[in-house]
Amino acid sequence: MRIVYWTATALVALVLVIFAVSNRDPVSLTFEPLSVKLEAPLYLVVLAMLVVGFLIGEVAAFFQNSKRRSEHRALRRRVERADRHLNAPTEKT
Repeated sequence: MRIVYWTATALVALVLVIFAVSNRDPVSLTFEPLSVKLEAPLYLVVLAMLVVGFLIGEVAAFFQNSKRRSEHRALRRRVERADRHLNAPTEKT
C-alpha cells in the first residue's frame, strides 16, 4: 500500500513541476473594489487558487459535520456512563 501512495505522490509532484515550468509567464491580477494590482506567475496563481478552494471546502465540511460530531460525543458520554455503571462494584448487605 505504501508503494501505491508514494507512486501517486511522485506522479502528482511531477505533474505540478511540469505545470510550473510550463506556465512561468507573469499575469496581472486586479481586485476591482480595492484598486490593487498584482503581478505573479500563472502557476503560482493557479496553485494558490487550488489551495484556497481546498481550504474553503474543508471549512464547509467542518461546519457541515459539526452536528454529527456533537451527536457522536453525546453517544460516547452515554456509553462511558453505562460502562462505569456496569463495572461499579456492587455492595453486599
